[in-house]
Amino acid sequence: MIAFSLKNRGFNQVDSFNWNLLNFKYIVKDKWISLRADTCQMPNGKIVEPYYVLEYPTWVNIVALTKNQEIILVKQYRHGLQKTVLELPCGAVEAEDISPLAAAKRELLEETGYTSDNFVETGILSPNPATHNNLTHCFLATNVEKVSELNLDDTEQIDISLLPLERTIEVIESGIVLQALHISSLFLALKTLGNLHFR
Repeated sequence: MIAFSLKNRGFNQVDSFNWNLLNFKYIVKDKWISLRADTCQMPNGKIVEPYYVLEYPTWVNIVALTKNQEIILVKQYRHGLQKTVLELPCGAVEAEDISPLAAAKRELLEETGYTSDNFVETGILSPNPATHNNLTHCFLATNVEKVSELNLDDTEQIDISLLPLERTIEVIESGIVLQALHISSLFLALKTLGNLHFR
């Protein structure tokens, strides 16, 4: 058996790889996204410019599981891909949210009408550490119940689907769920629930 060690692979010296930010300017600065052009210096002295960074707010994803062991999925149009897709309830942490957990509860209720008193954070992910500055907080909500109708933004159009928990891997493998962060969130939820088995 070979043990995996971060220390043995040099991860304990990651700081020596850090770049020095010398200057930056905003190309776009908007409510939902900002594009920043950085001038950086590598440890060997090489100047890298421009290096483009996308600034986003913190995001949240929610794997919501009903008492009948069904995962709530939302069906909506995504213009970047120009497709209607199935996803997890998700969204951004907004100014009124006191924490990512508060944002997760709000987004789940707004997008699905479901809520729960049982939320656990299963992990924190980077959408793309090369270009994105934000993090995504992943939550598992169990025993969720429908308590209200959907409360959607003007640009949102959502249908709700219920996925039996035991079909999660099948649905991921089929390509029905395409969003990489949501697949990762499902993996973390299955691990938390003890539903992952490695051979």
